[in-house]
Amino acid sequence: MSMIDHHGADHPKSEIVLKGKRKVKMEELSKDVVKVYVWELPVRIFHWINAGAIMLLILTGLYIGNPIVGSTTGEEAYYTFVMGWVRYIHFFAAFLFTANMIFRLYWVFKGNSFVTTNALKPAFWKETLQTVKFYLFMKNRKPHYTGHNPLAQLTYLVLMGGGSIVAMFTGFYLYFEPQPESFFGKLFAWVPFIFGGSFSVRSWHHLMAWVFIIFIVIHVYLSFREDWLEKNGTMSSIFTGFKTEKKDKVETHEGVDPNALEAAEKDAEHE
Repeated sequence: MSMIDHHGADHPKSEIVLKGKRKVKMEELSKDVVKVYVWELPVRIFHWINAGAIMLLILTGLYIGNPIVGSTTGEEAYYTFVMGWVRYIHFFAAFLFTANMIFRLYWVFKGNSFVTTNALKPAFWKETLQTVKFYLFMKNRKPHYTGHNPLAQLTYLVLMGGGSIVAMFTGFYLYFEPQPESFFGKLFAWVPFIFGGSFSVRSWHHLMAWVFIIFIVIHVYLSFREDWLEKNGTMSSIFTGFKTEKKDKVETHEGVDPNALEAAEKDAEHE
């Protein structure tokens, strides 16, 4: 089995057809190689805001759950306000994270095809299985992907979709729990009926923190691994937006504009 040469004949072209509102911009660098504008500026901004907000939420959340560092003075907590500042940062990051996720949902309908998924098609699940076998070092027929492979797409749907929803709803309930008669207190009053009492809600919220911690470790490892194996600019693409790919291995897109890199580069400069 060929585990490293993703561009070789042993790795077929993906059968997944991606659709997006905006055209995917490409340029022919040579007879066989194209430069693809994969991650548009809004996606890159979302990624780094999300990364920063999640890190703040994890660090401050772990401190709130177990305040191992306290005031270094003998004064009352009122004068140093360590926990208060940590909570303020946690709440700020939570609202930023929520707004960022809402924007990302909006961009699914406005961005190019690399921000979409096609999980309802049989090819998606077939290729997800092949991707799982690839990561388990089993014999596989995993295609090469310019954007996220279907397993990564599924992971984002479950974790960044479902996991974020759980984290946000449980977090906002805990935030407004002391004001049950307020508008937002009533708005999230249903949360305990789904996740249990206040202690269970906190446990779910804490569990999501560790899920995200594990996800970050795996995500960073696989990103570096992909960059090393494929040599296509995976790591730099989240800064520049561009990847370099074999022409015959780029996924099928509707509305591809193969000669529009000049316009893409101008857009990137003006962005």
